[in-house]
This record gives sequence, structure tokens and C-alpha cells, in this order.
Amino acid sequence: MKGTRLLTMMAVLVAIGTLGAQFLWFPAGIAKAYPVQHAVNVIAAVMLGPVPAVIIAFVVGLLRLLLGLGTFLAFPGGMFGALLAGICYQLFEKKRSAVVGETIGTGIIGSLASIPIANLLMGSTAGVFAFAPSFIISSVSGALIAVFILSRVKIEKMVLQP
Repeated sequence: MKGTRLLTMMAVLVAIGTLGAQFLWFPAGIAKAYPVQHAVNVIAAVMLGPVPAVIIAFVVGLLRLLLGLGTFLAFPGGMFGALLAGICYQLFEKKRSAVVGETIGTGIIGSLASIPIANLLMGSTAGVFAFAPSFIISSVSGALIAVFILSRVKIEKMVLQP
């Protein structure tokens, strides 16, 4: 039963992240900001932990790429943000630590990891100063959405309980 609940919750968050990308995005510098992805990262990190959050970010990024709603930049931005949000929440057990983890993971680490991906797969010569502002704006706006949602939801380790 535990595994079924976890997979169901992960599937719901993947659906929200994928569909949300179609409806809520805005241009931010040279990239598009998809705040729903970052909101899903923080929610998954708080409710499920870092590993499921990274898996969700990967699947959402893959689906967005296949559906033409995103680029290869969704992978480093989403996955590093989800990982750091989950680790920070596990360490400090505060929602704002997940927000900080998401922002650092996406805005700094994700933007650094995007440089070789953009060069190799997208033919772009943009540097970190081109990606960082866009990634930070996207992650902060999404993390604030997540904090708003999480403040109105009773958080229990419901998925991890039998």
C-alpha cells in the first residue's frame, strides 16, 4: 500500500507539473519561466523527499520536452532544485528551507549545469549570467506558490505511512 500511495502522489504531481507548464509561464530573460515546475518541486520535496522529487522533476521535464512545452534546460533546472529542496527540508524541517534549496539548486547550480547543455544540445553560447536571472525568477516565483499552497494544506507524511 505504501508504494501505491507514493506512486499515485508522484503521478499526480507529474500531471500538475506537465499541465501547469502549458497554462502558467512567462518570459524571463532568454528563457521561459515555468513556476509550476518549481512549485511542484517544493511540494514534492516537503511531502515525499528528495529522491521522489528528483524523479518527478525528471519526468515532468521529459514530458514537457516531448510535448514541445520546454527545452533541455528543464532537466538541470528542475532536478537540481528538487534535490536541494528535498535535502534542505530533511535537514531543517522548515518549508522555507525547501524554498531556499529550490532557489539555490535551480538558480545557481541549475544555471551552471545548463551552460554545457545549451552549448552541446541547443547550439547556444550563452553563459551563466544569461541563465541565472531567468532560473532564479522562475524558481522564486514557483517556490512562493508552493509556500502558499503548503500553508493551506495539513502536511503529514501521508504517503510514507502504511
